Amino acid sequence: MLIGDTGYGTADLLGWLVEEKQITPHIPMFDKSEGKQELFGLSDFTWDPEQDHYLCPAGKSVGRNHRNFKNKRSGITKKNTIIYRASQSDCGPCPLKSQCSPTTPARKIERSIHEAARDLARSLKHTEEYALSRNARKKVEMLFGHLKRIMRFDRLRLRGPNGADDEFLLAATVQNLRKMAKLLGQSNENLLVTT
Repeated sequence: MLIGDTGYGTADLLGWLVEEKQITPHIPMFDKSEGKQELFGLSDFTWDPEQDHYLCPAGKSVGRNHRNFKNKRSGITKKNTIIYRASQSDCGPCPLKSQCSPTTPARKIERSIHEAARDLARSLKHTEEYALSRNARKKVEMLFGHLKRIMRFDRLRLRGPNGADDEFLLAATVQNLRKMAKLLGQSNENLLVTT
């Protein structure tokens, strides 16, 4: 299992984690696939992997490669996505057009080549294990935030990996000593009250 923040929730990284390394990603995604202002989002469309197309809420096919090209194309864009388009003849008279594609002639869906990994990350978001790992990540993030804000450890001053390692070890030691002093101070106050 790997825990990370939204910055690590890119399709390429999720694809690498799930498909190549078989690591379960407990990473929130920056996801723009859901609709805005009462428009249909990706979850309103049904993915059919065998037919390699989506079914829209009206039951029409949203497929790929509507045009015939002289030179065969892979269909994968520079952003590592595959574009699926509905036909204008299906979208034009559709009664749901105002909720689906009000400003374009037909609906277009961009599907990442790593969408299966993204689907896995989405499905894990509602599990108990994800909630536990999110709470654990918050504790670690809080410690880093404390290092940066309170102890003003906003940049490394020593050079090289060994210098960075030594400097970070010293900063973490100071942080632990502060914690220990605070805990010992509380236990001494309890001793004074009870005696």
